[in-house]
Amino acid sequence: MGALWIAHVTVTDEDAYSKYAAIATEAIAQHGGKFLARGGHYVQLEGRERPRNVVARFPSVQAAQDCYNSEIYQNALNFARDASEREMMIIETND
Repeated sequence: MGALWIAHVTVTDEDAYSKYAAIATEAIAQHGGKFLARGGHYVQLEGRERPRNVVARFPSVQAAQDCYNSEIYQNALNFARDASEREMMIIETND
């Protein structure tokens, strides 16, 4: 089964976060991930609003977890930690 990596983000330091995004994009591609949505228009219906929302599809939950735990993605997180507030999850898809 496939998996979706979903992140809801408030960026607090654009320069540092852009460094995160560049490295994270590479890590996601290396693990078979493809972006489905990345910061586009959204409508908040419930819960805490975050102005940046990202959805990436991976071949499996394991591939998404491997990406998150990879050395390259962890390096990217060094830029994101103090540059954003985030919620992130991986959800298995039904396909």
